[in-house]
Amino acid sequence: MTASAPLPLSDQPKALRAEAEHQAARLPDLLARAEHLAGAVLLGDHGRRRAGMGDDFWQYRPAQTGDSRRLIDHRRSARGDQEFVREREWQIAQSVMLWIDQGASMRFASETALPLKADRARLLGLACAILLVRGGERVGLTGTTLPPRRGNTQILRLAEAFTTDADADYAPPEHRAMIPSARALFISDFMGDVEEVKLALTKAADRGVRGVLLHVLDPSEEAFPFRGRTIFESVGGSLSHETLKANDLKDRYLDRLAARKDELRNLCALTSWQYGIHHTDHSAQSALLWLYRALDTGGRA
Repeated sequence: MTASAPLPLSDQPKALRAEAEHQAARLPDLLARAEHLAGAVLLGDHGRRRAGMGDDFWQYRPAQTGDSRRLIDHRRSARGDQEFVREREWQIAQSVMLWIDQGASMRFASETALPLKADRARLLGLACAILLVRGGERVGLTGTTLPPRRGNTQILRLAEAFTTDADADYAPPEHRAMIPSARALFISDFMGDVEEVKLALTKAADRGVRGVLLHVLDPSEEAFPFRGRTIFESVGGSLSHETLKANDLKDRYLDRLAARKDELRNLCALTSWQYGIHHTDHSAQSALLWLYRALDTGGRA
């Protein structure tokens, strides 16, 4: 392995600008495709506001037996003979946090006609965020870089964040700053260390966070169509294995893949998350619709 020499100082601004332009060019395309995909999914009752502890006014309702006297809004009640309670929006339950795997293993497609796993994951994540924001939800990233917010500006921030690639072959799920009783969406090929996934979902469950785990795979990763002499290399270049009889590895590989799926499925069952599988040769629209419904039903705490 040889190390490349650093660029001369005079060329560094040019290289930086070229990289910036390359990254920026990806953003409008991703955003346009996500907007188009989201537009194909009808808004249902997802994102309906709910009463609870929060700062934003939601509605007045007639006082009921058992309501504390402190909750009575005397100004509104003075307009008639009935007492009214001022309800506020439940803000915490309206927060949805996303983690989209940016690792190098996601930048794989077995055929040029198929999207990269990363491309499909980003498209689904951003389209889901668009639908959630339109439904009144706050959406952001797990961790501390982009807390959940509403509005089109937040969608732009998410699109920009999704265009960043990680150098490592496998990126562990981000589990910092989980908002109690919120919801979450993790999208990955989950080819890396499963212990990191266990840690993330366990921490989420401890804070009352429920969500959806979407397992994205290329069709060749399900079929293992390799035969004869084959060199297997990780996208990031950190792993390499050569074999003269690739077909001899098929059963062992498929057994390990099935075991990984079962492990993820059981982990989701234990932490009250939902588990789903999506293949990149299948419809993105059907996957988005499933995600949207899963977040609204099983993904809610």
